[in-house]
Amino acid sequence: MQTSRVSGILLHPSSLPNGHGIGDLGPEAYAFVDWLKNANQRMWQVLPLGPTGYGDSPYQSFSAFAGNPLLVDLNDLMERGWLSPGQLPDAPANNQTIDYGHVVWFKREALKLAYAGFNAQGTQDDRDAFKRFCAQEAKWLNDYALFQALKDAHGGACWSDWEPALAARESSALKKAYKVHTESVDFWKFTQWNFFRQWQSLHAYATDRDIAIVGDVPIFVAYDSVDVWANPELFHLDETGHPTVVAGVPPDYFSETGQLWGNPLYRWDVLAKKRYTWWIARMKQALQLYDVVRLDHFRGFAAYWEVRAGEPTAVDGRWVRGPGDKLFKALSKALGADLPIIAEDLGLITPDVEALRDDFNLPGMKILQFAFGGPGNAYLPHNYPANSVAYTGTHDNDTVRGWFNSATQEEKDFALRYLATDEAGFPGAMVRSVIASTARIALIPVQDLLGLGSEARMNTPSLASGNWTWRLAPGQLGGELAHWLGDLTYVFGRTPEAEVLEVPHSDEEIVIHEA
Repeated sequence: MQTSRVSGILLHPSSLPNGHGIGDLGPEAYAFVDWLKNANQRMWQVLPLGPTGYGDSPYQSFSAFAGNPLLVDLNDLMERGWLSPGQLPDAPANNQTIDYGHVVWFKREALKLAYAGFNAQGTQDDRDAFKRFCAQEAKWLNDYALFQALKDAHGGACWSDWEPALAARESSALKKAYKVHTESVDFWKFTQWNFFRQWQSLHAYATDRDIAIVGDVPIFVAYDSVDVWANPELFHLDETGHPTVVAGVPPDYFSETGQLWGNPLYRWDVLAKKRYTWWIARMKQALQLYDVVRLDHFRGFAAYWEVRAGEPTAVDGRWVRGPGDKLFKALSKALGADLPIIAEDLGLITPDVEALRDDFNLPGMKILQFAFGGPGNAYLPHNYPANSVAYTGTHDNDTVRGWFNSATQEEKDFALRYLATDEAGFPGAMVRSVIASTARIALIPVQDLLGLGSEARMNTPSLASGNWTWRLAPGQLGGELAHWLGDLTYVFGRTPEAEVLEVPHSDEEIVIHEA
């Protein structure tokens, strides 16, 4: 993991401005990298980049390996001659909220037109590059593309509602489906080629500017995903293919009834017998996309909250032991001893979770919003261990201004005393405190950098709709803000030239006399 002091910004690409109703991997993404460079930042954290499913959540993806076609930059496809502006259907408005219903329809229609244009006039080099991609990524791509083609053919229905032979992946049914849906399968492969081609270009641009990409890997996968359909033996499913137990968390800071996520739970015994090959492949794929991975819900690897399928809430569940160090030893053997992983160690953390994190030298997370209960709070910056990642808040929290507006008077009073500020200066003081902290990595959600209120919140856990829609306005990140953040970053030693110097000493003996 990173050894020098650095800082960065948390911003999902969907929240970038302009584009076609949703942020994408086009010019605004490159402009954001330039802005980061100008602001002395060295990290860009994103949320999961997979194709979004239920509730438009990046944590409920149709695939743990694929990219999100909604993020494909259409301007690039126009420049390649596969698409023309006159062909495009009515585009969604570029508002500060994403209308996913319109965006999903629009992007799919535009990508279909681009696919037809590619087939009609793509160059031989383009065709060869596409074929190479399909061959290199075949292990996950073939199943993903067929899965999406079959979802289209079944009106978007969950895979368990398809014909029994397809749901059970009978060999003859799959062969027939490939023949019947060849065109659709190739289209979905085309969308993935364009996503990965564009992402690799953007990632290289960031690397050239000394900006590391911090990605996000959710511990669980969605039930309606190619991962479960193609690997049912890895999950707790009944004979009909439905989950017997599902994931969640018990009552906590976010919800009095817990959070019932509903994801199928892994059969860790089966994964162990297979030497964790699925997880190793997943992490290898992630580390092709990112430089560092935030491993979501890290505590679930020590023990996870299991709820019987069909329960209305997560209250009635039980803790079940996870794979623990066996999984991480397998990952270390496959990926290297120094795992570039951030452990999302929030929630109910017990000694076994801390031991698992520390045994593999993984930095944990410190959230400043959680800190203002008194001077002994572990989330106060003066209490952070160096091997940690400090945040004002995460995508699951309210913005810091929103937090302040809803905090108790006691929390407000302590926060203002600790930060030596007033209410107007509170967001900036929160950013300053995180940047100044002893944590080796400091990451700031862009909403907090801008001092925005609850209207800019990215996600409210336990709410099934209305999340993941916030976007920047064009020009909202200006040069003055970059200068302020860059200076702050320099002052607190998070730039390359601000290395911590050793205290000078001498080997010469000195004589000390009694008073």
